Amino acid sequence: MLKKSQILAGIHLCLDMGLLMGSFIAAYFTKKYLLPAPYAGISTIPNYYVVLLLILMTGYLSFNFYGFYRSYLKVPFSDIIKRLIKGITCTFLFTLLLLYVMKASEISRIMFTLFLVYSFTSLLISKILIYSFVSLHHKRSYHHKNILVIGSRERAKELIRNIKRKNRSSYHVIGCLDLSDEQVGKRVANDVCIIGTMQNFHRILEEHPIDEIVFALPLALIKNVKDYIAFAEEVGINIRLLPDWQLHKIMHEPEKARVSFQNIEGVKTVLLSSQTRQEGALFIKFLLDYSVAGLAALALLPLFCVISVAIKLTSKGPVFFCQTRCGKYGRKFPMIKFRTMVADAEKIKNKLMQHNEVDGPVFKMKNDPRITFIGRILRKTSLDELPQLINILRGEMSLVGPRPPIPDEVEQYKPWQRRRLSVKPGLTCIWQVSGRNNVEFKSWMNMDLEYIDRWSLWLDFKLLFYTIPAVLFGTGK
Repeated sequence: MLKKSQILAGIHLCLDMGLLMGSFIAAYFTKKYLLPAPYAGISTIPNYYVVLLLILMTGYLSFNFYGFYRSYLKVPFSDIIKRLIKGITCTFLFTLLLLYVMKASEISRIMFTLFLVYSFTSLLISKILIYSFVSLHHKRSYHHKNILVIGSRERAKELIRNIKRKNRSSYHVIGCLDLSDEQVGKRVANDVCIIGTMQNFHRILEEHPIDEIVFALPLALIKNVKDYIAFAEEVGINIRLLPDWQLHKIMHEPEKARVSFQNIEGVKTVLLSSQTRQEGALFIKFLLDYSVAGLAALALLPLFCVISVAIKLTSKGPVFFCQTRCGKYGRKFPMIKFRTMVADAEKIKNKLMQHNEVDGPVFKMKNDPRITFIGRILRKTSLDELPQLINILRGEMSLVGPRPPIPDEVEQYKPWQRRRLSVKPGLTCIWQVSGRNNVEFKSWMNMDLEYIDRWSLWLDFKLLFYTIPAVLFGTGK
């Protein structure tokens, strides 16, 4: 399976080749039809199909040579501009050299100059857009991987410094845990401090959105280390071990996590992860989320307007209802829905708790009196969920994944249930197509964990397909 970086580089390359081709065609038609006399018109010699092929070949070689497709997170934009200038210049000069060798000197100089201007302009705009998107995506704290470091000595300091040294690292160290109470509050490296001891381990994992735990202490120094690792695996948090000669002290056989070796900002670690390692497939899922959500939002804009008007005309209150939900590893975000209840629905909820029709920490009531007339229609057809396309475009949700719970529900989760937070929440999942409210809470949790353990792109496509009849008929598959 291809890696995320390889897929991204391939897409970027195809985009650049498409822009080169488009610029050449635009320059050709500008010279032939759009320029004023006597500059309009173009000779049929040389064969411009051959010229275009030469440009694409030299462009491919030049762009790769000058590193067009390296990560944009590690360089300032001025370096990207330098690469672009060098790549375009090299493409231009080598193409002219090949044409000279082939004795094709009759090529239109005006047309070739137009091509140079068009290609540089279009490629520059594309690089600005890509760089801006990557920078914006990276700056949002929601997309950072939060790390909890166990230890505060030299190996922990080295790891923290490596992460902090890279201005655009995707990792964020929230703090360190030490073995001694006396060390709490002390600074370890840079702005990272010791935030607690191992006695606080469970509480910190439950209260903070943590993606990975790095054990930087020799394992022999940590009492009952296997219990800490087992708990982290149970809740679905990735575990990294800085290798030492005490690995055998763990005495822990992972039930779900897979063991691999992986670097973290240049530091070699042993990784225990219960998540899929199909990096390429996950990146395709990421691209599908953004592209499908973007196209769907544009196509459904008229429907959005109709629903908005219907809500405003039939009940008091805002069109949208934003509710705090828990995303990946408990990150809180405002989930957007069309309002289907009366304006003070949350206040009335406490009076209705005795009528809850599902077990567990979730509240569901079949004939909820808070739901408006339009709200019942929207819920029956799942149209109230459409604004969550915005959450997908913001990077907070995915098309397919466990439904995002509210914080009050998460506080009542058992450790094994928290593992459903180890992936990004989605619009639909196995529960949505398997009976919805007719499913018991424990079965619902097991379905979400089954999705995580069995995940593949094919499973996502199947669930999206099964969601169609579930939406149309208001039932499961």
